[in-house]
Order: sequence, then C-alpha cells, then structure tokens
Amino acid sequence: MNIFNIIGPRMIGPSSSHTAGAVRIGNVAHKIMQGAKPIEVKFELAGSFKATYKGHGTDKALIAGLLGYETDDAEIRDIFEIADKEGLKYEFVGIDLENAHPNTAIIHFLCENGQQGCVRGASIGGGNIRIESINGMNFPMTTDNPTILVVHNDRPGVIARVTSLLSDRYSDANICNITLERDKKGGIAIMKVELDEPTSKYIEYEIGALDDVLNVVVIE
Repeated sequence: MNIFNIIGPRMIGPSSSHTAGAVRIGNVAHKIMQGAKPIEVKFELAGSFKATYKGHGTDKALIAGLLGYETDDAEIRDIFEIADKEGLKYEFVGIDLENAHPNTAIIHFLCENGQQGCVRGASIGGGNIRIESINGMNFPMTTDNPTILVVHNDRPGVIARVTSLLSDRYSDANICNITLERDKKGGIAIMKVELDEPTSKYIEYEIGALDDVLNVVVIE
C-alpha cells in the first residue's frame, strides 16, 4: 500500500469507496466497449451499494464511469442529464449475493453496434477496485498495475505471439503477472497481462492486429 491508497483519489463525491471506486468499475466496462456507444445498461447492486447508492452518489458514479468520465470530472454531478441526452437507458436493481464484498456492482451493457457485455467488480476501499468477472468468466483483477486484457480464440500460439510482441517491440514492458481464463477448450479466452510500468499506447493496436485476437483493453 502506498501513500495514495491512504489519502485516496481526487474525486467528485462524498466517499472514495462509494463514488470513486464505482467510477472505476464503470471505467472498466467503458474500456471493454472500445468506443462503442452504450444504449442500455442494468446495474445490479449488492451489500452497502444496494443500501446507500442514492445517498452516496454511487448511481451517478457508475453511469459516469460507463460513459468514460474520470473520478474528478465535474460532469459527474449532472450525469443523469448527460446520460438522458445521450439516449442511454439505465436501471438500478438491488440484489443479494452470498460471500460477496459489500460494495459489489454487476454491469450488464448493450451497445449501439450490438455488442453486449457484463462486468462484475467491487470497490475495496480508498477508490481501489477488484474486478471479479468479465462476460461471465471469473477473472479476479485489481488495478494496482497497468494491465492488458486480451480477448482471443483459445488456440495454440496466441500467448506466445503476445509475449513475443512485448519482448520484441516493447522492451520496457516488464511482465509481472500473466493469467488466463477460458469458457471452454477451443472457445473464447481472456489473457490478463500485468506490467510493472505503463508502456506505449500503441501496444493496444499492435496486439489487436495479431491472429486470433478479438479484443484488447489496456487499463492504466
């Protein structure tokens, strides 16, 4: 833990856990959309998110993150009006989850281009978050390190192509952790590559051009 974990992030809202953390969970869904426009979203809230989301601004924070705003953007205060102008349909539903973190949100989204997705995350304090699943695949991930998410076909050679690209083209990109999750053998897989330090923004496009790679998301 560093000093910024103790102080907390720059933010709009009364609570780092209920607002800043919620923005960051929404940001992950926004990045997965890769520029597609969301038209419908359902937020399922558990624990204290369910109990206090209106009073603590969690509802505004989640929508703001989904639309690409950061924790300290003043527009968060007016995000309902902004979302209405964007034509976004949204709803908040309280749910009960066993053995879940008390600040848990599940985001189901539909984009204008037909893309659908689901992100489950928890705000674990001080504005920090833990992503628990993406599109139904269990995928525990914090945002402590710069992370590259690679959605790809589960075929031989994909991991080697990604790591070879990092080694050949981005010598500063030191991998500190790499994990893989797949829905079934030969189906769709998600590779999580954590780096010690941020690297070039172009890495997203170069990995995306590799064979069998379907989607790339870089989370700084």
